[in-house]
Amino acid sequence: MKAVVIHEPGGPEKLIYEDIPTPTIKPGWSLVKIKGFGINHSEIFTRKGLSPSVKFPRVLGIECVGVIAETTDPERLPKGQKVISIMGEMGRDFDGSYAEYALLPNKQIYPVSTTLDWASLAAVPETYYTAFGSLLNLKIEPSDSILVRGGTSGVGIAFTKLIKAQYPQIKVAGTSRSFAKAEAMKKVGYEEVVVDKDGELQTPKKFDKILELIGPKTIKDSFKHTNEGGIVCSTGELGNEWYLNHFDPIMDIAPNGYLTSFYSNNVDQSRINEMLAYIEKYHVDVKPEKVFDLAHVADAHHYLEGHNSFGKVVVVEE
Repeated sequence: MKAVVIHEPGGPEKLIYEDIPTPTIKPGWSLVKIKGFGINHSEIFTRKGLSPSVKFPRVLGIECVGVIAETTDPERLPKGQKVISIMGEMGRDFDGSYAEYALLPNKQIYPVSTTLDWASLAAVPETYYTAFGSLLNLKIEPSDSILVRGGTSGVGIAFTKLIKAQYPQIKVAGTSRSFAKAEAMKKVGYEEVVVDKDGELQTPKKFDKILELIGPKTIKDSFKHTNEGGIVCSTGELGNEWYLNHFDPIMDIAPNGYLTSFYSNNVDQSRINEMLAYIEKYHVDVKPEKVFDLAHVADAHHYLEGHNSFGKVVVVEE
């Protein structure tokens, strides 16, 4: 089969499109014919050698959509069943989705029923699942004022689309490092663009709910812009900092406020079904911003790392 293999850490050029053996099934695992997958920042970190537990060579890819090609669980995962898979140690401890086929543990393969095309479905698993879980934890009310910190990211845009589909009149602001992407941001639903400069929001405004996608690097500043009783949900780590240093919960959390989080590894079938039902009920536009094919995964990495990247980047296989 064709796959994209990384033999040593480095830039996108280290992602080599080549022939490797198609995996053979083993007890508790099934073979998925990959139809599409999203490109994620965590895969860029791994490609650069910033995931110490990952050994090379490796086929990256922490999510996929596809169909069951060979199965060891014919009752739950019959051949031909449409499925998605997210996280676990896919693309880290064992080969992931940057290939025509992936051998995956049955416990992290989720059967789905959906009419979405493959490109749209490929944009959903990691990105929309993360956004949906964050939305639930933020306990959104129609009267809320909302800020997405990391507004041009795939998860930020997915979160905004999910909210605006249910509550068209709700006010959502999004951050960016400049106003260069302001027009594109407003097209996906942001009413306002707030510049985030050197970890500080360039606005005096405060918000009821903040989706924090930059992460520990900016959480303290986010709470400075949170109304009393508001909620900050720390979901992303786009700021490349993993821990809160010199954080005093009593002083740094907004008065009577709440700090919560969502982790996409917290996966279950019922929440996946709930998310897909929500997307269908509210007619959420989940189409990706950019689509590549398997032979051009390196180009997809180049794009996602560039200053012009916007929204979800996916790879679709015919």
